[in-house]
Amino acid sequence: MTKTRFALLAAALAVASPASSAETYQFDKPHTTVGFQVRHIFTMVGGKFTDFTGTIQVDRAKPESSTVEFTIQAKSIDTNEPKRDEHLRSADFFDVANHPTISFKSTAVRANGKNAWLVVGDLTLHGVTKSLTLPVMLLGEGKDPWGNEKMGFETSTALSRSDYGLTWNKQLEAGGVLLGDEVKIQIAIEANKAKPAAPAAK
Repeated sequence: MTKTRFALLAAALAVASPASSAETYQFDKPHTTVGFQVRHIFTMVGGKFTDFTGTIQVDRAKPESSTVEFTIQAKSIDTNEPKRDEHLRSADFFDVANHPTISFKSTAVRANGKNAWLVVGDLTLHGVTKSLTLPVMLLGEGKDPWGNEKMGFETSTALSRSDYGLTWNKQLEAGGVLLGDEVKIQIAIEANKAKPAAPAAK
């Protein structure tokens, strides 16, 4: 077969190939929680972020080709204490003036048991990007009472805040420090299947 005929055949196959089978799901913010916990002296103190977006591309024919990415607005941190939240937004911690967002973008997806996946991706926090593996569990899928197609996921992991340059702390008189280095992350996601765009008016 000549190079010209091969090129024409390849082009024809590309045109004839079906479109990607991936389905787009978007985070349903009112029903999604992005939370964390960190040790404060003796006990664990929790908080959450209230402003974020996320998109999941679900490839049912080839699940390992599925992707997820999300962006969190760092200033939306909420620990139920306004003065503490302002401190967390300052240069001592998230420095939201210079690093307004926290983002994650998957680079690989691997099966990890029934309805379970290891999602590997790049987490960018406080201007530092590191690889992070999230163990994700599919909780279920179906339609809500209004006909919206939904999927539910959850994941939890832990990271070292000092790995991302978040090193502020205070020494305690009795020894030790005010804040722990390990941050526990808990994310519960309810996602809506994106609806087809309405046809353009003629």
